[in-house]
Amino acid sequence: MAIDLLNETDASVDEAQLVRLVAFDLERLFVHPDADVSIVLVDVAAMEQLHVQWMDEPGPTDVLSFPMDELRPGVQDRVTPAGLLGDIVLCPEVAQQQAIEAGHSLMTELRLLTTHGLLHLLGFDHAEPSERDEMFQLQDRLLAAFEERDAGAPGRAD
Repeated sequence: MAIDLLNETDASVDEAQLVRLVAFDLERLFVHPDADVSIVLVDVAAMEQLHVQWMDEPGPTDVLSFPMDELRPGVQDRVTPAGLLGDIVLCPEVAQQQAIEAGHSLMTELRLLTTHGLLHLLGFDHAEPSERDEMFQLQDRLLAAFEERDAGAPGRAD
């Protein structure tokens, strides 16, 4: 599995933790180990440009997902085929504001946004209430399981 992370900002984030999170989530969702995903951290101006260009919405946002091969989660005895999942684009500056409002750390917010973006790459959405419930419950389960497993990992910055 290739998980690439490119931080194009001055934000100091635990990049290794975000990579571990994506690997953990993909394993839990039975995605083939040879699937590829990229995480890109961008500044407000770049995120605003992407948000306008691709979503036709003004202003920056926290996370955007750009799926490629339209892969979906697998099941234990039938993993998703290898392929290119796509890109998760995060804006740490927007995430920092949301973290302050939510009363938690930037890394907590970035973990949430990364998992959220990954679920979008795998075809999940939250336009309808039933979709929202399914996606957000799965997101919460993945984050709780990762945080439990990763709590003792060296280099954990929170």
